Amino acid sequence: MYVGQGKLLFKDGSYYEGEFVDGEITGEGCRLWASSGDTYSGQFVLGEPQGYGLMKYKAGGHYEGELTHGLREGHGHLVDQDGQAYWGSFHNNKRHGQGHMVFRNGDKYEGDWVRDQRQGHGVLFRADGSTYKGQWHGDVFSGLGQLTHCSGAVYRGMWINGRPVAQAKKIVILGPEVMDVAQGSSFTVSVQLQQDSGEVAEGEDGRVLKISAGVRYVQLPAYSEVSFFNVDKDDRGTPIQTPFGFDCVAYPLWSPKSGGQEPRAALESTRDPRLPTGGLELALASDTARGQRAIPSGLAGETSSPASWGREPHCPEDCRRVEQGRAQFSDVRLGPPPPGYSPVLFLDNLREETDSRSRGGLGPGRMMPDRRDPPGGSSRPDGAASAEPAAAAFPGEYVVMICDVTDPPFLSHTLPTAFKHLRVLGKGTDQRPHVAGEGPDPQPRTATPCT
Repeated sequence: MYVGQGKLLFKDGSYYEGEFVDGEITGEGCRLWASSGDTYSGQFVLGEPQGYGLMKYKAGGHYEGELTHGLREGHGHLVDQDGQAYWGSFHNNKRHGQGHMVFRNGDKYEGDWVRDQRQGHGVLFRADGSTYKGQWHGDVFSGLGQLTHCSGAVYRGMWINGRPVAQAKKIVILGPEVMDVAQGSSFTVSVQLQQDSGEVAEGEDGRVLKISAGVRYVQLPAYSEVSFFNVDKDDRGTPIQTPFGFDCVAYPLWSPKSGGQEPRAALESTRDPRLPTGGLELALASDTARGQRAIPSGLAGETSSPASWGREPHCPEDCRRVEQGRAQFSDVRLGPPPPGYSPVLFLDNLREETDSRSRGGLGPGRMMPDRRDPPGGSSRPDGAASAEPAAAAFPGEYVVMICDVTDPPFLSHTLPTAFKHLRVLGKGTDQRPHVAGEGPDPQPRTATPCT
């Protein structure tokens, strides 16, 4: 029996070089397998790699650690052909037990493994900064766990097959179907993130919601008896489709935190008390009011100053982060019409309305002696007058929109935009603004996302 150092050649071209005990490959040595091209350097027992050693794979990668009967068993370090690295326990040649792995995409995992799959409890650190801590099954999130997204959003709760069980699917603005607000007054918008079942997604925190507003966009001929906005060509944009049967164009909100002029004080100094306020509405000419270009649709920082239009706010006052599936926007107020939106009054219809209220007054079509021009305005040949810019939104129909602006999108899904119909009532009246030709409520339409 051969004992000591030696080299053994096999018929297929394989070989062993190292220690022998009683003629057997036992001890420290090196082996090459011709069929696979793999090599092993380390401890052998009766011809098999056993103990501690280094296995290099011809296809790429290597393993350094403990082996039993030629299989990875115990603790070791495996690097595969893609460069992914694992440190931890092995059983029957597979990752099994506690281990730490770095993936090719930069993700890192620390936790339990069962037969080469993440199973049990573990923590995943994603390359984008997101973190999952919780239970696993079949290599995916399964059971109780918490995902802290790189956007700041968080989900806590049950997971099945890698998906959250109680995930938010929609944004809901609480309150009546139509919110009535007095002109120049602030209001509060309360929001819930709801599941498909309608239950609040209380397991979600941190989604970023943005509030914006729009004013009803209508065709000029159908609304010729009301006021409308003449929008500069450079400020035109694309109307936004709402679920209320009409479109809207972006309209600014006013933020008291930014030091802008108090709209209500300025409103009193510009309004002619003789002009009717309860029926004054906002409508947009079809060929002139196409939205806005440089007008922010969120909370306008300094709405009393034209120079402030088009600037991004210093802080996202128009955004809120969700807490336990809920968010609230307090002290929200519609701002005054921006510089590109010039309110216009149709004087002929104003006179007709005045004539109908006056006994023994002037006949239809005749001019009221003291109402030719709105305050600060000038009459025009087409029977309209440009009104002096106001310090608050005119009575009329508006829309409040809540958009999911979480970036990047949480769980690769952006929630659909939520809409709320808002009516601004003139001061001193509890009547809602009149809408020409208004009938039963229109059938809702599918709304396009806010961008």
